[in-house]
Amino acid sequence: MESQLPGRDTSVMQVACDIETVRSFLAPARREGKRIGFVPTMGALHEGHLTLIRQARRDCAVVVVSIYVNPLQFGAGEDFSRYPRQFERDREMCEREGTDLLFCPTDALVYPDGYATNVVVERLGDGLCGRSRPGHFRGVTTVVLKLFGIVSPDVAYFGWKDAQQAIIIKRMVADLNIAVEIVTMPTVREADGLAMSSRNQYLDAEARRQAPAIYAALEKARAAWREQGIADCNTLAQIIRDHIRLNTSGRIDYVEIVSLDRLAPLGCVAPGNTLVAVAVYLGAARLIDNIRL
Repeated sequence: MESQLPGRDTSVMQVACDIETVRSFLAPARREGKRIGFVPTMGALHEGHLTLIRQARRDCAVVVVSIYVNPLQFGAGEDFSRYPRQFERDREMCEREGTDLLFCPTDALVYPDGYATNVVVERLGDGLCGRSRPGHFRGVTTVVLKLFGIVSPDVAYFGWKDAQQAIIIKRMVADLNIAVEIVTMPTVREADGLAMSSRNQYLDAEARRQAPAIYAALEKARAAWREQGIADCNTLAQIIRDHIRLNTSGRIDYVEIVSLDRLAPLGCVAPGNTLVAVAVYLGAARLIDNIRL
């Protein structure tokens, strides 16, 4: 694959599928002490991803985006085979946003024959999505650490829609003394409140009509806390469940109110340290969302 050559137009995004090209491309910037920003993705890009790329572009001299649908974070019977893969569209979007390097590794590169190492952050991945998707966060932390090892970014950007993921990655980076700053960005939403997600493509017309009720349920709980002074977490969780059941045909996976630092269940809202998180099976999609109190 191409790497940046002397005299080359540096406004043209480079695409790499191998480690050597990534490292040789980034070497001049690293020698010059330029800040390298990294946005890891699984592709099927939307405005949420683009927000991360734009922030990296503002913060850093060099922006790297990866696209890799990681098999290790999908369980048996999940949507790995049908996960949307739209490389040409994604490539054009990355280039339009000023990405310098697009890294698209293969399974054979990430997990070569004989691969035997996984990364597990204890406890934080046991609840919420980890309860219904065993092994998911082991796959996330393993691939993110591998990507960090290849790219060696100064800063990496993650969306807050996947709050548990972001918290786990921050813990991994702190525990393993990895020299990368983790920046989280607010959830980007459609005009009707639905959190943007690559999996929204699975929604048919009726499911898409119902989907905004998930965020509306979270906001209803927030209003009950702010305006009525309801701080009991069981009561707030029931408000969310009732609203989702009344306004959607979805099946609730979980509604949980936990601490932001430990992801441990709370009995009462702890202002500034409370995550209200939900997951709902709606149509062909499993949708997640959250708010902080």
